[in-house]
Amino acid sequence: MIDNESLRHLILHAIPDARVEIFDRTGTMDHFNISVTSAQFAQKSLIEQHQMVYAALRTALKDGRVHAVELKTQTLERSAS
Repeated sequence: MIDNESLRHLILHAIPDARVEIFDRTGTMDHFNISVTSAQFAQKSLIEQHQMVYAALRTALKDGRVHAVELKTQTLERSAS
């Protein structure tokens, strides 16, 4: 299990400019909907964007604190439109 703030910290450590929204889908603190917006995603494919976030979460996924993630990523330009 991991709380939202700890999860947010993992993402912000890897993607400092990120705007992160987290929703605990089941109330068990291990299944999350995560939305990440970052300028670092510009010129990256959706797969590359997701890989950046999953890399930030790697240890929490590997040790079982996070069991499932539904991920949405977007660039700052896209979120402004």
